[in-house]
Amino acid sequence: MLYNSYMLLTYQYKLNPTPQQVVTMETWGELLRRHYNYALGQRLDWLNRTRSLLDRCSLVCEPIGEIPEKIDYYTQASDLKQTKELFSEYKNIYADCQQQNLMRLDKAWKRWLLPDKNGKRGGRPRFKKRGDICSFTFPRVNNPKAGAHLVGNVLKLSKIGEIEVILHRPIPEGFEIKQATILRKADGWYCSFSLEDKTVPALLPIDEIKTATGIDVGLEKFLTTADGQSIEVPQYYHKAQAILARRQRKLARSAKGSKNHQKQASKVARLHLHVARQRKEFHYHVAHWLVNSYDLIVFENLNIKGLARTRLAKSILDVAWGAFLQIMQAVAVKRGKHTTGVDPRGTSINCSSCGQRVEKTLAVRVHSCSCGLVIDRDWNSALNLRQRGLGLCPEVQIAGDRRSDFSPSGATAVLKRGSVGLPIPGCGGLGDTQPMKQQVSFVNLRCSR
Repeated sequence: MLYNSYMLLTYQYKLNPTPQQVVTMETWGELLRRHYNYALGQRLDWLNRTRSLLDRCSLVCEPIGEIPEKIDYYTQASDLKQTKELFSEYKNIYADCQQQNLMRLDKAWKRWLLPDKNGKRGGRPRFKKRGDICSFTFPRVNNPKAGAHLVGNVLKLSKIGEIEVILHRPIPEGFEIKQATILRKADGWYCSFSLEDKTVPALLPIDEIKTATGIDVGLEKFLTTADGQSIEVPQYYHKAQAILARRQRKLARSAKGSKNHQKQASKVARLHLHVARQRKEFHYHVAHWLVNSYDLIVFENLNIKGLARTRLAKSILDVAWGAFLQIMQAVAVKRGKHTTGVDPRGTSINCSSCGQRVEKTLAVRVHSCSCGLVIDRDWNSALNLRQRGLGLCPEVQIAGDRRSDFSPSGATAVLKRGSVGLPIPGCGGLGDTQPMKQQVSFVNLRCSR
């Protein structure tokens, strides 16, 4: 297999710190939050004082006083020595962690002022409230000048001590640990290791692509492939809404700042975390199934942010199409498979057999064309997506391409087929998956983990 470049992977493990170490890490987070806010205030003050030209006054405001020099990461990093002299508690924080905190602010600042290649900019950096910064980064691991060393299942952190790491899966051999980020979640403390893998498989040559599919995502079915297989929407958030509502009502009735309020807030946060993990697990299982089954996957470039502003916002955010597409593309790169996005306009209206436009509303779930093709609406859209993807790669030859192999009787069969059920087991490994036909014509994907 050919290899090129490198890839950064993130492996996250749970930590088992002592109560004293927990207090130390929480103190670090609070001190870094205060320093972040002070550094952001410096930058905003400099911007307000230099937003007008020297030969004219602003119509909005005109600050009085000496115009300061430009504030950037390097000037603020050089002031760390003075910060430690004025506030001795910052001496207890590892220096690299403070520099990484300023780098985080610098990236947010540049995203706001400098547009990206598409001309878009990020939002204005905000001051952090108590508890907003719950992570800090050690940029070097396992080298002489590093502040973090992983030996077996023990993580040695400078000025914090040795913390037990629950290694639920081993770190792959040949991977180099580049940095370690300590973060707090609702159910405890975790460590995210950034691993550099220099054995990234090269993409499969275009002329060797044997299987291709298009995937149409939706709310009635999570996705439908060009082969007519579909996956049901799990609706994890919808199923947890009743429990979440009860916990939130109890939280609202408790006094803010009390022990009961803290305990109930933790229960609400744990439930949100559980739903997010369920959704992520589901996305990975579907992504591995698609990448194992096809060499080329064509998806639609949707304006998900725009769709999330409609009346279906809750359902759209629950299925999380954007997160799934990112996961699927990352899995495809690791396997050397191809993914491509195409314009989705007209895919549900145009006939995949003859190309004729068949106008229909969202309530109509069956595509019926005058050419005799009667097919599920989502399947028709997936076929159109695959055609557009193959149009971008005309040298791809798919054996048994069904684009020109439609008959009214054969196409109508999709209406008698069920959706793909996706049972999520609690343990195992992500191996090869194979659909299994059952009596009721349902196709089950059983992904071991």
